[in-house]
Amino acid sequence: MRVLALANQKGGVGKTTTAINLGTALAAIGERVLIVDLDPQGNASTGLGIDRKSRLVSTYDVIVGDHPLSEAVVPTSVPRLWIAPSTLDLLGVELEIAATSDRTARIKKALAQVGDLPVEDGRPFSYVLIDCPPSLNLLTINALAASDSVVVPLQCEFFALEGLSQLLSTVEQVRKSLNPRLTIHGIVLTMFDPRNNLATQVVADVRGHMGDKVYDTVIPRNVRVSEAPSHGKPALLYDLKCAGSQAYLRLASEIIQRERQIRAA
Repeated sequence: MRVLALANQKGGVGKTTTAINLGTALAAIGERVLIVDLDPQGNASTGLGIDRKSRLVSTYDVIVGDHPLSEAVVPTSVPRLWIAPSTLDLLGVELEIAATSDRTARIKKALAQVGDLPVEDGRPFSYVLIDCPPSLNLLTINALAASDSVVVPLQCEFFALEGLSQLLSTVEQVRKSLNPRLTIHGIVLTMFDPRNNLATQVVADVRGHMGDKVYDTVIPRNVRVSEAPSHGKPALLYDLKCAGSQAYLRLASEIIQRERQIRAA
């Protein structure tokens, strides 16, 4: 099982959209995927059709220790894709656990029991995707401490590189102090509009700065991808043939290819 955190402290970069659709794409090509929603807004949960009234046990309950992860995980409408949903209760979780000695290890401890989850046929998850909040707070630190690698969604706009260095610095600090195995898996460029010369320049700049850490796949700005969450569906179920859905399928294949290279090394 590989644990990937989707993190960027800048909001509106397509992080949750990437979590939903990457998870769906990985499931579509045969992987068994768990999404852990750590964003208090709960958009990943909503986008996968999990009604707020049905979130009886959430990631908040898991973090404060009231329930094990197995009681929070629910199936989605996508075969081989499950989610641990979030609620607005997560907004206050930092105050509740700030004084505890294991405050940065709550998610890591919860995932240690992931093999005990009651998934049908007893097969384990192959990927866990953690959707982080748009800030470098204690929730994000928990996610980084529990993860093998970080996937960074980066919007193809002028301020794309603003804040990236801060995120990379935070990842390095977590690697040194909490999680020595943590790496940057890759940077995924999102919301690309080929008609915009600035977007093309941003892609070139990011590739120039980050080299092969940037995935080859670029996610285009796509109306169908934007519409899908309002229907409680990932884009791949809402419109499989749209450019955004096809891009996420390519991204999933690229991530699996990188995983094979990591294992081979």
